Amino acid sequence: MIIGIPKEVKNGENRISLIPAGVKSFVQAGHKVLIEKGAGLGSGITDDEYILAGAEIVISNKDIYHRAEMILKVKEPIPDEYPLFQENQILFTYLHLAPVPELTQALLKRKIIGIAYETIQMGDGTLPLLTPMSEIAGRMSIQVGAYMLQKENGGSGILLGGVPGVEPGKIAIIGGGVVGSNAAKMAIGTGAIVTILDINLNRLRHFDDIFVGRVQILMSDTHTIERSILEADLVIGGVLIPGARAPKLITKDMVSKMKKGSVIVDVAVDQGGCVETTTPTTHENPTYLVDGVVHYCVANMPAAVPRTSTFALTNATLPFALKIANLGYQGAMKSDKALKKGLNVFKGKIVCKAVAEAMGLECSPFEF
Repeated sequence: MIIGIPKEVKNGENRISLIPAGVKSFVQAGHKVLIEKGAGLGSGITDDEYILAGAEIVISNKDIYHRAEMILKVKEPIPDEYPLFQENQILFTYLHLAPVPELTQALLKRKIIGIAYETIQMGDGTLPLLTPMSEIAGRMSIQVGAYMLQKENGGSGILLGGVPGVEPGKIAIIGGGVVGSNAAKMAIGTGAIVTILDINLNRLRHFDDIFVGRVQILMSDTHTIERSILEADLVIGGVLIPGARAPKLITKDMVSKMKKGSVIVDVAVDQGGCVETTTPTTHENPTYLVDGVVHYCVANMPAAVPRTSTFALTNATLPFALKIANLGYQGAMKSDKALKKGLNVFKGKIVCKAVAEAMGLECSPFEF
């Protein structure tokens, strides 16, 4: 199979979907890898490193899309890339289709075989290709939030850890999944007063075991969310329903009552956000104010640390990508139920139920 690796073009995106070790694995398995010139530089990987691993460097992304049977990316394509799709081409990347109907329609029109990293799901419910980026985004959310709390960034001027004689700041983390648990680990280290909310009692018991009284652990409901965010200086949104739009757990009315200069970091923005006032932002212009509350809603947070993110992501994606290349998409999905759950669109049809429901369109289950 011919694997194409175009340079990422989303604002502030410096990750790449394959490292030289991955190229070598594809080549040793008898496949060909095309990489757009300079695609790895943002992650500190040169074209020469890819050439040594056996890749062919291609000048134009148009040539990548024209020649490749499978496109391996990091982020969902943007409108400039839609015309480059080839009919029946495999696209393996983060898609996050639920909040982006125009991308969904473009993939359907081009009859793309779209496999989304974020909906590949193991039998135990874990999301192996979403997990590493959620870990990074969760950990970043605290350092980003602390920076945005500085007065020059629109924040209230609070130091999360406080100092002797001055009380520390307060952090509320909505959602106890991978993002929330990693945010909590970092939040504890700041010395702040940390609250984590979730609807899963087993998760709450788990947090009680591992954090041993260092975090306030609460059942998530509308009343408790509102009370917690009104007290908080920093709010982290870390809610996820695989493939579907994130539920709006924090309303406009709640935001209007929050302390002026407090900060919201909505990590759920990729799936539409869990805050009603969320609008996707970029690394170039990451924040905006609503009722005096700073909103940080960058949809590709891990791109700010591309070296770490690229290696963490490709550690997870490579085995699945190799399986698709070695067995073909049908053979790979027959042999791997987790991978089959990653299929979102297939040759003009939506096959992921959560995406279809978000679009208000019919779901056509994939049949071999």
